[in-house]
Amino acid sequence: MTDSYDYDLFVIGAGSGGTRASRVAAAYGAKVAVAEEYRVGGTCVIRGCVPKKLLVYGAHFAEDLADARRFGWNVPDCDFDWKVLTANVFEEVDRINQAYTSTLTNNKVEIINDRAVITGPHGIRLGDGRELTARRILVATGATPSVPNCPGHELGITSNEAFHLDAVPKRIVIAGAGYIANEFAGVFHQFGAHVTLINRTDVILRGYDEQIRDRLLQISMMKGIDFRFHADFRGIEKQADGSLLVSMTGHDPIETDCVMFATGRDPNTKGLGLETAGIEVDAKGAIPVNDASQTSCESIYAIGDVTNRVQLTPVAIREGQAFADTLYGNAPRTVDYDNIPSAVFSHPPIAGVGLTEGQAKNKFGSVKVYTSDFRPMKNVLAGRNERALYKMVCDSTTDRILGLHMIGPDAPEILQAAAVAVKAGLTKQAFDDTVALHPTMAEELVLLR
Repeated sequence: MTDSYDYDLFVIGAGSGGTRASRVAAAYGAKVAVAEEYRVGGTCVIRGCVPKKLLVYGAHFAEDLADARRFGWNVPDCDFDWKVLTANVFEEVDRINQAYTSTLTNNKVEIINDRAVITGPHGIRLGDGRELTARRILVATGATPSVPNCPGHELGITSNEAFHLDAVPKRIVIAGAGYIANEFAGVFHQFGAHVTLINRTDVILRGYDEQIRDRLLQISMMKGIDFRFHADFRGIEKQADGSLLVSMTGHDPIETDCVMFATGRDPNTKGLGLETAGIEVDAKGAIPVNDASQTSCESIYAIGDVTNRVQLTPVAIREGQAFADTLYGNAPRTVDYDNIPSAVFSHPPIAGVGLTEGQAKNKFGSVKVYTSDFRPMKNVLAGRNERALYKMVCDSTTDRILGLHMIGPDAPEILQAAAVAVKAGLTKQAFDDTVALHPTMAEELVLLR
């Protein structure tokens, strides 16, 4: 199949999308190599979703241990050891990294632990100087944290470095108000840090339903997380005692021990040599592609966060699968980007699928909104006033469900199943006709009024 090329397919980046595309293409009989300059698994496995979720689990014990006393458990005051948690997290990351590596090896994918850059429509140069060729090249290099170009920015960290801190900082300032900022705010707060989020607008979690995100803001403030809105980052200064002084517009400077930038992610295209194949990136640095993930160069494709379509791991995996099925499995397919569920693993977590109330009104004009605002049973006995909110947005003419949005314990776990109903185009009547599973939080979905 290779003809005069070294490989049928050369993949740059062994994250979730690149790994899936490599494995499936090789299983179809293609000769495949994948270059990864760091570790197989990519952002999600090594320094993103997986280790972050493990920190979230660890952080939940702060409230669970406190609540346990109300349930009759004689729980003493407990100390938290950050190094024990992170050591165990890294051990799990190593396990998954090895599993990904074994999967590629078992499917006869050649793993090249080196940086690769494009030298033309079919050319690749490795960091060690080797020149290789491939019939097709797939760029799956993901995205990297964006850091503002302000004085002292080198004194801050990003989510990449958060896992490698020597200890939980007593005070931390997080720049940004998206999902990464809110997730780490909840984690560090539960571990005992004083957390301040600063944001250049007064909106957190842009793109999520307004009522849901307002509830998270209210709960976060009640927990003791501080927010500074309409604050543009000016800079960071290191003081004589080692602390950091953060200056911003509209507010007094803040003294802190750690600054974390969670101000978005940039497609990882710098220095890739795309211009040698006539590929131009957009204003955000992303690679434009068509529905088949093909770039302006017919032999080069791109998937995942580097394309800036939808920056979610499961989407990158779907794109990698579709790419391999189409080009190597004789089973053409494209990815459907409608009604993709997403979650924020904040404290408490948020989950949503479909249109928000605002988006639905803009698109359909008239909608019906059903809500359930309740205190989960566990919170009642624990004496915790934190309330959950479930929300269903429907087309007022057809009663078809346009969106489901939730905040509360286990909301992402509940929404994953409910998202099937939205994707299938079911109506609210289908939920009304379903008998409640009692006593659960999820039963509120079939009792919405």
